[in-house]
Amino acid sequence: MNIVFEKPKALADVPFHYCPGCTHGIAHRLVAEAIDALDIEGQTIGIAPVGCAVFAYNYFNCDMVQAPHGRAPAVATGIKRANPDKFVFTYQGDGDLAAIGTAETIHSGARGENITIIFINNAIYGMTGGQMAPTTLLGQVTTTSPYGRKAEIQGNPLRICELMSTIEGVAYAERVALDNVKNIRRAKAAIQKAFEIQRDKKGLSIIEILSTCPTNWGFSPAQSMDFVREKMIPYYPLGVYKDITKGGANNE
Repeated sequence: MNIVFEKPKALADVPFHYCPGCTHGIAHRLVAEAIDALDIEGQTIGIAPVGCAVFAYNYFNCDMVQAPHGRAPAVATGIKRANPDKFVFTYQGDGDLAAIGTAETIHSGARGENITIIFINNAIYGMTGGQMAPTTLLGQVTTTSPYGRKAEIQGNPLRICELMSTIEGVAYAERVALDNVKNIRRAKAAIQKAFEIQRDKKGLSIIEILSTCPTNWGFSPAQSMDFVREKMIPYYPLGVYKDITKGGANNE
């Protein structure tokens, strides 16, 4: 009998700790599938800072390093410069990347560091109890915006792919989602391309993944998928925001 589906070799055979309906597990699998497809497991180093995915080092069979909160791109910079032939990726949430780590993110792009950033945007702080994140939508209720986020009080949500696409050293920026099979397949292709951009030494690549947080959103897993489709994607449109292999920005 031919095997048509199996766990990626780069993904450890252990249970995830994530909440039911959280799509971190899908994102992990897609990263592992990209590593398998390029046959780079023994050449890959991942960095996981603070957040729900802080235990990512338990789930990948490649080398993993834990970074202080927000500092994953800085740690990745050091690792990549010391080991330029290795594949280096960060796996970061919105609070980590777009709040405490904003400077590290932007300046790693400005320097054109040849690393890959996997950015999980679930519009809320997951690990610490559901506080407002830089990506929390206007009107969205969190523990620190109990009446809904208001632009005049808490400011507007940050669109990270759009921001990063304006930076000279960023080679590839794409936003994807994990709400249905079609989008999951597109996310897989984007992640693999980000590693290929790094292989070809083109500069920094960032893949923003719209993900779910049923526990802190207060939704069922099915309702969370609806929230991604009906609320997140209209504000965070999917598409390629920059691809220097195709001559620049070409959002679809």
